[in-house]
Amino acid sequence: MNFDPTDEQRMAVESLGRCVASELLPRVRGRLDRPFDAGLAHEIMAILNPFGIGGGWLPEAGGGLGLDYVTSGLLYGELARLLPDAAGLAYVSEGAAMKIHRQGSAAQKARYLPGMAAGRIIGCGAVTEPGAGSNVRQLRTRAVRDGSGWRLSGEKMFISNATVADVLTLLARTGENEFTYFLLDRAEHRFASREIEKLGLNGWSFGAITLDEVAVDDAFRLGPEGRALSEAMAGFERARAWVAVIATGIARAALADAIRYSRERDQFGVPIAAHQLVQGLLAEMACETEAATLLTLKALASLDAGGRADLPTSLAKVYASEAAVRVASKAMQIHGACGVTREFPVERHLRNARMLTIPDGTTQINQLVIGRELTGIAAFLGAGGRRGRGAAAVP
Repeated sequence: MNFDPTDEQRMAVESLGRCVASELLPRVRGRLDRPFDAGLAHEIMAILNPFGIGGGWLPEAGGGLGLDYVTSGLLYGELARLLPDAAGLAYVSEGAAMKIHRQGSAAQKARYLPGMAAGRIIGCGAVTEPGAGSNVRQLRTRAVRDGSGWRLSGEKMFISNATVADVLTLLARTGENEFTYFLLDRAEHRFASREIEKLGLNGWSFGAITLDEVAVDDAFRLGPEGRALSEAMAGFERARAWVAVIATGIARAALADAIRYSRERDQFGVPIAAHQLVQGLLAEMACETEAATLLTLKALASLDAGGRADLPTSLAKVYASEAAVRVASKAMQIHGACGVTREFPVERHLRNARMLTIPDGTTQINQLVIGRELTGIAAFLGAGGRRGRGAAAVP
């Protein structure tokens, strides 16, 4: 096994890093404590698009670059090191594009994929609801037949890109135990969205979507009626890997800041990097960051291999997100009193990292997925007490 990037991958990552540093960071300076508005979000996507961010997963036939997940993960990891809010914005949009590519009709693909592949159209996935959590079968948003179309009612909560997305891939209940995806267009469908204030990653839109008898033509149904649950689970699987990618990027940033500060800060006549306990903290941070990186690469390679990748993606998500919190916390410790001020970046790293232990299955939910994959026994009950993969629709 060769863990080194190819020359092409290395050059692509370095080129992206230079662009983010010169083009994006100046644009967002002073704007990371509030959600990017739609105008800035579209600017960001347009700048990142030539590097395969936002449309790289789509095959060339779908207008994208057809990047493998490992290469895409290396690119997103570099973006997350520098600007994780933008990495979140782009990967969620890219996930929506992939759903349209996999499930959409020819007309839907022709209408939306070229713009999404070019970074002009931002997407989001609307699955999570208040009270439902990780049990997708408890979703209450309902689509009811109305002549040749549908009427959708319900509320989606904790939705990334909620206020900046042009299109939504939205999961709704269409029967007693049936779920269907719909493609909602902000320009055509009457839904409301609002931001939710949160701890970290504050540039990345995160909000609620409300639907009150929204009329949707059947032409906007995405994929077969009543058979969307498996597609939703596949989306969670990929998303876990990308949460791990972003978490690892944050950990790398926190480690680099801690190393830099330890070399510059003098105490007792020497740089604090010369103190044994500081070196011990740095060594622990480096080990955790490297372990998270390797688990994440394995998860990405598993996605590239095809088939289900529940175990590697859940392993990566659990370890990388929790490790990023520990690494950022130790970076703050090395910075001392400076670490708790907003004049240094480490407090932001810690807030950003803490956000990532929750989405796409909390650490504890993903531990249940890992346990199920290891033992073949689910620790949760599904409808009617059945046990097994997906019995409770835990992502």
